[in-house]
Amino acid sequence: MKKWISAARLRTLPLAFASIFLGSFLAASVGVFSWATFAFGLSTTLFLQVLSNYANDLGDTLHGADSATRIGPKRAVQAGLISKEEMKAAVVVFSILSLISGLGLLAVATESVQQFLIFFGLGIAAIAAAILYTNGKRPYGYAGLGDISVFIFFGLVAVGGIFYLHTGGVVTTILLPAISAGLLAVGVLNLNNMRDVTSDADAGKTTIPLRLGFEGGKVYHSVLIVGALLCVFFYADYQSGYFWVSFLAAPLLILHLVKVLKVSKPADFDPYLKVLALTALLHNVAVGLAAYLAG
Repeated sequence: MKKWISAARLRTLPLAFASIFLGSFLAASVGVFSWATFAFGLSTTLFLQVLSNYANDLGDTLHGADSATRIGPKRAVQAGLISKEEMKAAVVVFSILSLISGLGLLAVATESVQQFLIFFGLGIAAIAAAILYTNGKRPYGYAGLGDISVFIFFGLVAVGGIFYLHTGGVVTTILLPAISAGLLAVGVLNLNNMRDVTSDADAGKTTIPLRLGFEGGKVYHSVLIVGALLCVFFYADYQSGYFWVSFLAAPLLILHLVKVLKVSKPADFDPYLKVLALTALLHNVAVGLAAYLAG
């Protein structure tokens, strides 16, 4: 069990939950909230995140990005703790669990066949995105497209989707917090890619930091963090006495960025992965809570 828990990369789970909390708080701010939708949203996101981590463990080993020279925690398949066949079976199991939980979410939250079919399609796309990021003949993560996928699924789709499933509609005002959540999620991926830039280069995995270079990757990271903060700056309701709640995580994000900019070698990015994932969760909860209190 320990090896499976390790391969699930628990430190990434706060990031997965962050968007569900944000979208649910935003829904509650307009007077609509469902505990069943919230619970199924969390469970579906949990299964999708573990699926993604298992699939990445398998795919990066098959394509050579996870090797004996890789910086950071050893991956289960590459280290021989879990066989390729076992991990393939786990990918199938968590794909099924994601699908079952997603169907439960749609059963309690959708009100028409059209809504069901649209969100079912999004769910299938999310499962496919989790698997194909590092698997298949042409994994899109190896073409530097992972950032776009993470931004869409952890930001726009997760926040906007759960908001819609709570409320039955979407309002343009949630766009800025959804973008903010997506940018921070990309920030976590970028840290991972900056840490692994050498092994990724050897495996032909052309990530954004590999294209931009070491210092360019840090500039890109700065744009992501500052962009997330600016979205909240323009979104915050300054007529509310609770507007300051939106910025509870801002000092932590600024401190994180200052420390990242001082990093001089790829291996030193690793400790900041968990920190940013937890800070993103705090940030999303704070933004959502401020909207709820103002509502």
